[in-house]
Amino acid sequence: MSDFPRRVKIVEVGPRDGLQNESSILSTEVKARYIELLLQSGLKTVEATSFVRKEKIPQMGDASILYPEVKKLNAKYGAAIPCLVPNTIGLENAINVGVKEIAIFTATSNQFNQKNINATIDGSFERLSKVAAVARSNKMKIRAYVSTVFGCPYEGETSLETLEEVVTRLVDLGAYEISLGDTIGVGHPLLVRKVLERLCSKFDKKLFAMHFHDTYGMALVNAMTSLEYGISTFDSSSAGLGGCPYAQGATGNVATEDLLYLFDKLGIETGVDMTKLMQAGEYILSHMPNRTSASRVYQALSNKKTN
Repeated sequence: MSDFPRRVKIVEVGPRDGLQNESSILSTEVKARYIELLLQSGLKTVEATSFVRKEKIPQMGDASILYPEVKKLNAKYGAAIPCLVPNTIGLENAINVGVKEIAIFTATSNQFNQKNINATIDGSFERLSKVAAVARSNKMKIRAYVSTVFGCPYEGETSLETLEEVVTRLVDLGAYEISLGDTIGVGHPLLVRKVLERLCSKFDKKLFAMHFHDTYGMALVNAMTSLEYGISTFDSSSAGLGGCPYAQGATGNVATEDLLYLFDKLGIETGVDMTKLMQAGEYILSHMPNRTSASRVYQALSNKKTN
């Protein structure tokens, strides 16, 4: 444990990756308040929204209205507020409302990319190169997501060689951070070791963030394994928002509360206050009928508070 990072960064993806996978379509006002509560908890990176077509992902249809509100709120906290952009149209809309950091995405699986964005890996990079060029010219920071790093719902096991090639191409586009996604939650410690041994031998470990899903209950042990390799950035979703569309009824994103509890018990600094983080979760869940928190820590602490 002495080799673990002393401090980690939690990238809160609940407002975007979490909510876009929930059936509820929330008002701009509710989402802005949710993000404000997350900022109040001490989180320094909160992914706010996605500039996509409303008819494709209606949960994110108010991005151009939401971001200016979040920008005003964030003036008090000074956090990073990245927004996902799928193409140059989305980027133009983001630029028009003052977005300073974007997230782009691709996968290590051609079939997944075809299903997700109707393009091969190479085709996705044709789009991304245009997006990145405009973003760089506007002095925007670029974060990148790589899906299917630990397995694909269509192809099964994916290639480490392809992963290395994808990471190299994203670095060439100017990505300062690359989030390695366990899209279907099939990652396990041996596989995490295999991936990180390959990548950390080729790239600076500070380049990588881990984006685990808890479909099979492996997210926390995978986070522990990542800590052993010196990884210090982790994506997570408040209250475990979001599901896994490839495993009906399964948990999606690892809950921020669960990661925070783990880091706190290991003596790793995060700067995040659990009580305030839970208040953000309570707030957003109160606006989502029939939705309960997927976080075991949230459930345990909530029950303790009421008993």
